[in-house]
Amino acid sequence: MLNNAQFPHNSPRRRVLRGSGKIIPNSEQKRPSWVARFGENIRECSSTQEKPLIAPTAPAKKTPDFDPQKFLATIGQGRKVVAIPKEQTIFAQGDAADAIFYIQAGKVRLTVVSKIGKEATLGILSEGQFFGEGSLAGQALRMGSATAMTECELLRIDKKAMMLALHREQTLSDLFVAYLLARNIRYEEDLVDQLFNSSEKRLARLLLLLAHFGKEGAPETVIPKISQETLAEMIGTTRSRVSFFMNRFRELGFLDYGESGLQVHSSLLNIVLHD
Repeated sequence: MLNNAQFPHNSPRRRVLRGSGKIIPNSEQKRPSWVARFGENIRECSSTQEKPLIAPTAPAKKTPDFDPQKFLATIGQGRKVVAIPKEQTIFAQGDAADAIFYIQAGKVRLTVVSKIGKEATLGILSEGQFFGEGSLAGQALRMGSATAMTECELLRIDKKAMMLALHREQTLSDLFVAYLLARNIRYEEDLVDQLFNSSEKRLARLLLLLAHFGKEGAPETVIPKISQETLAEMIGTTRSRVSFFMNRFRELGFLDYGESGLQVHSSLLNIVLHD
């Protein structure tokens, strides 16, 4: 019979074959297959953890400073400057929406025509403003028309080129988003004006906005010639009411008619501010 003295405590464990008294060393013992597979899995996991999960990448090259104003003032890939004569259509309702426009000089009128042929003026845009941006939001066709009120210089930017520039250049993206937010606020103010103010106040406010009163820089006191029908469409009233108020404003010295257009004075603010 074997006793514990034959196997010191610190010696490798051995297995005794029953009935023979033969001792089998650890190295010769046959292990079950599941033990071997378990050991291989552990070794594979260990080797996998030692490797980095994400391969190191080379640091991105620093791009030169991007100037959005230079981008909007010069031609380039997907960008070209187009000269539009006065009263010429830039795009018509139903045309393919494949580009966005930036006004470098001049004024543009945006209109929409209903199914029964009634035309409404959505807005009058001037230098430094975008239009046709519906193409960036998935519009396949133009929802309205754009016409040059004066001789215009426009930067036409292909849809793909504009999307790529907005994605790559944070400064251009910030400028474009700020413009869209400002115009959205303007639309909200127009709605409030339409709901709560009289047609006289709405007309006075529109004339001041067209003259850029309250905006950065010096106001354009002379507005290009605009018909009373257009003004009536924009404030939601009749041409006769617009004619009455325009004559009243002129008698009070708030505006004057000239060869170059309509001259608006800052005193017209009294109509808007008066309760």
